[in-house]
Amino acid sequence: MKVAKFGGSSVASATQFRKVADIVSSDIERRIVVVSAPGKRYKDDVKVTDMLIRLAEQVAADEPYEQTMQEITKRYADIVDELELEADGFLAELVDDLQSKISAYRNDPPRLFDAMKASGEDHNARLMALYLQDCGLEASYVSPLEAGIIVTDEPGNAQVLPESYDKLKQLRERRGVLVIPGFFGYSRSGHIVTFPRGGSDITGSIVAAGVKADVYENFTDVDSIYCVNPSIVADARKLKEITYREMRELSYSGFSVFHDEALEPVYRAGIPVCVKNTNNPAAPGTWIVAKRNHIDEPVAGIASDTGFCSINISKYLMNREIGFGRRVLQILEDEGISYEHTPSGIDNMSIILRASQLADGKEERILARIREELAVDEVNVEYGLALIMVVGEGMEKTVGMAAKAATALANANINLEMINQGSSEVSMMFGVKEDVVNEAVRALYNAYFQQATVSHLS
Repeated sequence: MKVAKFGGSSVASATQFRKVADIVSSDIERRIVVVSAPGKRYKDDVKVTDMLIRLAEQVAADEPYEQTMQEITKRYADIVDELELEADGFLAELVDDLQSKISAYRNDPPRLFDAMKASGEDHNARLMALYLQDCGLEASYVSPLEAGIIVTDEPGNAQVLPESYDKLKQLRERRGVLVIPGFFGYSRSGHIVTFPRGGSDITGSIVAAGVKADVYENFTDVDSIYCVNPSIVADARKLKEITYREMRELSYSGFSVFHDEALEPVYRAGIPVCVKNTNNPAAPGTWIVAKRNHIDEPVAGIASDTGFCSINISKYLMNREIGFGRRVLQILEDEGISYEHTPSGIDNMSIILRASQLADGKEERILARIREELAVDEVNVEYGLALIMVVGEGMEKTVGMAAKAATALANANINLEMINQGSSEVSMMFGVKEDVVNEAVRALYNAYFQQATVSHLS
């Protein structure tokens, strides 16, 4: 059994619906299909989920929303018309469903937003099931409630509950192709609750683990996962395979293919993932697996992200002061701030975090408390930082990996603001200024991938 998840670009139009139907019908093992809401059809298009968020904002602000409702309905109507489906009832039910959710949650914004956002996937799954039936397949829509996807009751941040997996296992006994909407589940109290960003990937992973699928296929709009962002490095190398741990590190660090939470269910169940292209399904794609051969390619990929800052603290004999680090982090916790890394020395400590978290006066309060409560010699905030992660499980057993990076950056005349390596040695973090991050990524790519290719060929 295969579970196939199709992202927003894969279900954005009637043309894409036809491709999905061809892919599903070409393999009888593709028994469960998970779909996103319709994404962009072209560069300046608007995703249906963004329309639904705008609808929720208008309702919450008590503003007219009829125009937005018409735009949403038209997106689905265009797909229906081009597919020549007899689906008048579907369009009427779509409007009735949105109106009923508005009536139910008008005075409860968090519930309203979750209900609106989830409806994009929900209605698209219903429409996909209708189309697959029209193509002659035995297909049926299955709601997350019917499937048994029970989640915690925190709007916008659902976490699947263990009891879901026993219920999902029963889907194996169902006939035909089952179409399930991604992105949301139901709380024990019956409320719709959405997963965090990348939520449809999370649904696909949960379902694959629940039904004990042989493979979880994730269809998107690229042939493979690249070892580096192809918009930064032209002709970037495609990955044949990558491990769960490597993919999680890269996702967390800026890769947009997978949300880092999405892999946990299939990782724990030991189910391999294949990332494939809806527009070119014959391409082999990239496999995400438990283990791979690291001998020739110790580095799996390089990811980068911007928008970071560093709180830099100096105090003589800091290392002798018991509880110093805990008290610094307690100040951040009091302000509801999470951090990314904490590189440190005997008399200094840096805390790397998202710069956006220091808005609304938090920076001033934090710095004042650090000065007063910890009696530091100096504390300041450095903005404009970018983080680059070099990821690969083979680095642990390969000599000179950090030296190769430092040499590559030095040769490119790029100053290293910081470097950090975890005890697992799966990744190395480099901090550079935002204005040179792309140049730094290219230098590291050439060091780890281009030179390796030349060496291997020779």
